[in-house]
Parts: sequence; C-alpha cells; structure tokens
Amino acid sequence: MEKSVKTTLLDRRSIRRYERDVISEEDLHFIREAIRNTPTSYNGQQYSVIEVADQDIKLKLEAIVGQKQLKTCNRVFIFLSDYNKISVAAKAKGMSNPGFENTADGLMVGVIDASLAMMSAIVAANSRGLGTCPIGYARTANPKAISEVLGLPKGVFVVCALTIGVPRELPDLKPKQSEDLLIFKDKYGTDNMAEKLLDYDREFTEYHANRSGNTSDEDWIGEILSYYQEAMNYKMLEALKQQGYGMRQ
Repeated sequence: MEKSVKTTLLDRRSIRRYERDVISEEDLHFIREAIRNTPTSYNGQQYSVIEVADQDIKLKLEAIVGQKQLKTCNRVFIFLSDYNKISVAAKAKGMSNPGFENTADGLMVGVIDASLAMMSAIVAANSRGLGTCPIGYARTANPKAISEVLGLPKGVFVVCALTIGVPRELPDLKPKQSEDLLIFKDKYGTDNMAEKLLDYDREFTEYHANRSGNTSDEDWIGEILSYYQEAMNYKMLEALKQQGYGMRQ
C-alpha cells in the first residue's frame, strides 16, 4: 500500500536493519523510473547509478565501508557523478569536450545531480513502505578500493550509497532544526542564531538520552564537530584526481 506524500516525507527515517524479504520487481521499477525522472542541470544528466544485488559485491562494499546494512539490505544503489557518458558521446560524434568536470562548478553539478537522484529514490522507496539509509562513507572510506570493486572509469566517482530493503526496525525520529534556523525569509537570517542552535543542541542531547534502543549523552554540536575532525583526514582531492577530475578553476 502506497503512503501519502505527507507521510512519505515527514515520517522518513534512516533504516539500518532489514528483513530478508525481497523487493518486488514492480517496486524496483518504480524506484528506477523515479531516478530516471530526476531534474538535472542543463538536462545533462551528469550522474549514473549502480544497482547492486550481488551478495558478494555487497560483502566487499561492507568490508571496505564498515556499515553492516550494506550486506543485510536487499539492494544497494550507488549514486555517481558521471562525466564519462558525455565524454563518450562527444567522441562518438567527433565533437570537442571542454572538460567541464575539471571546474569547481562542474564538480558541484555532478554532485547535485547525483544527490537529487538519490532523493528521488528515497522518496519512491519510502512511499512503497521500504526502508532506506544513505551512506556517505561509501564516498570517503577508501575511494580507490570502491572504484575498483565497481569498475568506475575516469570521469566517474561515488557521491553516496543508498541501502534499500524491507524495514526490520522503526527508530525514533531525530529532532531537526527549527524552521527559522533552516528556512530564512528574503535574506540569510542571523538573529539569535547562537541561542537557537544551543536550544537545538539541548533538544538533540535529550533525544539521545531518551531514545529507544541505545542511549548516550552525545550532543549535536560536539557530534558534528567530531565528524568534521575525522573528515579532515580524508584525501578526497587526491581521489578525485585519480578519477580524472583535475580542478583548474
């Protein structure tokens, strides 16, 4: 039974535990079609997706990334920034390719297109009662190893992975920042920002202390800064260059 748009969007949560049930071909087709209909910059469709059903490949991905839902889900969708396709197309037609992927804007366009496609998949899957979990570590854990497992050519890199399956859990909804911290009117708003962020930090700490399942005393500000600190060790510029993205401007 399909969920309403409101329920699909407002009850969304990340699902990390899945049943062994298969996903119907009808639901998979719907997810694929939602991905295909994603809006993209210039209609250039600067993205592609690898749908992983093979358990051996899922196990290899799990071993690299360290996220168990990669091996227990029914499907892993890998969302990619992809300039290989336009390169192949230009060559086939004997046209010159300016190398847009080597600019900062080109990099952003590919990431945005792939991210929009992933959100299309999330909404489509959730509307059918399936669970999803985006996994950013698929991009950062070991880009070279992931690229080898997936056979990525130059001009293609991983933006994010998405696990999909029949939910085995219903975790509590995480509190989100208030509307006035996320949606500003007419111009960027800074009024009482620090106070509002500290209020949210307290709300998030309370959520961690009282949520069902594992509890903790983690706060939001410390948790996010910890993630940023870990991310300072990622070698993403080097990984991008290995995949043929040479930033020139």
